[in-house]
Amino acid sequence: MPSLLSNPSSFKICLDFSSVLPSLNALILPPLLLLLCDAAPLLAGLAVAAAAYAGRYGISAWQAFKARPPRPKFRKFYDGGFQSTMNRREAALILGIRESTPLDKVKEAHRRVMVANHPDAGGSHYLASKINEAKDVMLGKTKGGGSAF
Repeated sequence: MPSLLSNPSSFKICLDFSSVLPSLNALILPPLLLLLCDAAPLLAGLAVAAAAYAGRYGISAWQAFKARPPRPKFRKFYDGGFQSTMNRREAALILGIRESTPLDKVKEAHRRVMVANHPDAGGSHYLASKINEAKDVMLGKTKGGGSAF
């Protein structure tokens, strides 16, 4: 099998200087091929070393990730269902506001929540009645009867 170094013209290279200076290919091509032949094992070794280093770093990062304490990803929801008679805290939770929210903000929150849960838009009648009851509690218009359900 003929060597690339013995016959440089058999190896196609992108940089062809033969038109500029015919003797330049004879000067540059053999050392370039020699460098490529000698560098291949070194490049392969560097690739293996880089893969091992990345794997080692990945394993240590994964272990650190698994060892950290769990953190809630979402807000904690209200534990429990509805009370028999709604209080201001529960009404504020339903409307998504604070208990000390002004009346105009209560009406705005009621509208926003009701639009999202209206029975004509696919919401349930039960939730709509609870949202209306929450608005009444926050505005101080409760009759003491509780929910219709």
